[in-house]
Amino acid sequence: MTNPSVSSVATDLELRGMTCASCAARVERGLNGLPGVQASVNFAVERAHVEHDPGVSVEQLIGAVEAAGYHAAPVPTPGEAPSHDTQEPSLRGRLIGSAVLAVPVVVLSMVMAWQFTGWQWLVLALTTPIVAWGGYPFHRAAFNAARHGASTMDTLVSMGTLAAYLWSVFTVITNPGPHFHAHVYFEVAAAVTVFLLAGRTAEARAKRSAGSALRALLTLGAKDAVVVRDGIETQIPVAQLAVGDVFVVRPGERVATDGDVVEGNSALDTSAMTGESVPVDVTAGSAVLGGAVNTYGRIRVRATKVGADTQLARMGQLVTDAQNGKASIQRLADRVSAVFVPAVLLIAALTVAGWLLAGAGVAAAFTAAVAVLIIACPCALGLATPTAILVGTGRGAQLGVLIKDPQVLETVTGIDTVVLDKTGTVTTGRMTVGAVEPRPGEDADGLLRRAAAVEAASEHPVAAAIVAAARERGLDVPEVHDFENRPGIGVSGAVDGVQVTVTRQGSITGVDLLAPTPASGTGVDVAWDGRVRGTIRLADVVKPSSAAAIAELKTMGVTPVLLTGDNETVARDVAAQVGIDQVIAGVLPTEKADAVRRLQAEGKRVAMVGDGVNDSVALAAADIGMAMGTGTDAAIEAGDVTLVRGDLRTVPTALRLATRTLATIRVNLFWAFAYNTAAIPLAAVGLLNPMIAGAAMAASSVLVVGNSLRLRRFR
Repeated sequence: MTNPSVSSVATDLELRGMTCASCAARVERGLNGLPGVQASVNFAVERAHVEHDPGVSVEQLIGAVEAAGYHAAPVPTPGEAPSHDTQEPSLRGRLIGSAVLAVPVVVLSMVMAWQFTGWQWLVLALTTPIVAWGGYPFHRAAFNAARHGASTMDTLVSMGTLAAYLWSVFTVITNPGPHFHAHVYFEVAAAVTVFLLAGRTAEARAKRSAGSALRALLTLGAKDAVVVRDGIETQIPVAQLAVGDVFVVRPGERVATDGDVVEGNSALDTSAMTGESVPVDVTAGSAVLGGAVNTYGRIRVRATKVGADTQLARMGQLVTDAQNGKASIQRLADRVSAVFVPAVLLIAALTVAGWLLAGAGVAAAFTAAVAVLIIACPCALGLATPTAILVGTGRGAQLGVLIKDPQVLETVTGIDTVVLDKTGTVTTGRMTVGAVEPRPGEDADGLLRRAAAVEAASEHPVAAAIVAAARERGLDVPEVHDFENRPGIGVSGAVDGVQVTVTRQGSITGVDLLAPTPASGTGVDVAWDGRVRGTIRLADVVKPSSAAAIAELKTMGVTPVLLTGDNETVARDVAAQVGIDQVIAGVLPTEKADAVRRLQAEGKRVAMVGDGVNDSVALAAADIGMAMGTGTDAAIEAGDVTLVRGDLRTVPTALRLATRTLATIRVNLFWAFAYNTAAIPLAAVGLLNPMIAGAAMAASSVLVVGNSLRLRRFR
């Protein structure tokens, strides 16, 4: 492989036709075979990220993919209509049609009392479309793999179903009499096809949603902006904004793009962007981020960055890069099949030759060879993974854990560090009054009552928390007169005949501040008659379940780390409440991802737990991303696991369930392969005729399903 030059360009391709990890490996080898190309294929999202010399065209890249037997197209740019994936609807149609036809096939084949004269011809007629039409995706993929000198899981499926079907057709045709007693294997071909179509349909559905994190992230931006041009306000699409444009943001609207406030005062909710739990006061000259929500007040903003240069767009690109950087999942069944399939073919051929050399007839030799192929039919192999996933994920849903992509199960092993966002994850994410601290000689209720009276005239989120606290205590909130709002400082007004000010702690000038007691959280000073009469502490309350969850993680040998955009004092206080020793505070969204990568560089296996847009990059960069179900859609889409209830105790539950499910899959695959290894020699020497081989194959499937059902008892 030739490394691309420093001036290389990047191209992302959408891929179609891949069915397993070995397919992705072939596409990657084909792309890397071009000079000046370095490609990474992500099977999970069916994309290839290609770094290549400028002299290598997109058409050449697509040609290399098609030469490997697959299809490719450039990833649509923002604003273009995305390509529609028809794979899942096609598979679903094949599954439904095949399942309807397979029911009478299985019933007539297994219940001898219902076998009427000529039943074998009806079963043949019903099985033919199942194998030919329902199993077409497997046969096509197997043919493409064979054409390129490779074998995959599809090769096993195609071989097994065709062997069972063709042997049965041969048996029916060579026994034309009215009394048909020969054993046929139509039910094997039909059932295997239906089972594997069900698994492939579920897989296609998971893949379809795998790339939606970026779409969810970008929808958080405003769609339109009201610009001021020549003194006239005009609504235009955000895409038409230019650097230097002045636009208006009303209460409740999102800031259209990054910029500087030129007029007005307000407080912006930036929790989704920075993790700050307290809205940020802005006034003329303040920098603002696109995507922030204006809580109150009307402001005018001059755009300083637009399009791909904004913070939100850069976060979107980081999510994309992090997803592309994840290694393709190498499935055990596909790795083994590369050796297993040629070995089975060789054994079948040797079986025929051995029987013929021993002087046996052609029928006996062919019967033994077919028994080898049927006993090697990957029914148990095909059921090993999907049944464990279905039961495991179903049990997870009951426990409030949604595993988005089964491939995450292979990543969970060895997780030793859980990085936790603070706001909305360890804490509730809602501002509440934590304490009312009156100065000597003052009454706490009186302090809160007068503060609430002034704040009742304000729309600020901190004001809302103070008023709510007063009403919860049953205090009457008197009317305020001469109300004044001083953006960035606080509010004031006449209450009970005195001028009361409520300001951010330490910001009042001209009054006796005394010596405020050091404490964490956001504090506001309440003053009248030239003296601070007390301080009201506001805090983001820790969830009741957080401490128990942290203790359980420690018991499992997992190290918890608190990662937040809040300041060090607040972060340390929250960490102490829940029992976390390691804290990383004051980080921006991009720095959160960097912090995760630093832990990974130290050899840690990292799970990231978060709920906001600011966490989505870190969620994508971590070995496993766990999104709180109470969080933003962007975080949920970027995560590999969704914790539905927003309860931190579901984090250790998710880790244990994923580990148990993966262990079940591995046991299933072991027994499936062990069964083949033990049974194939018996079939080759004639100790297993095709009928017994079919029964043994069914027994192996029952064993695999039974082992998977044990996950229903997971606690």
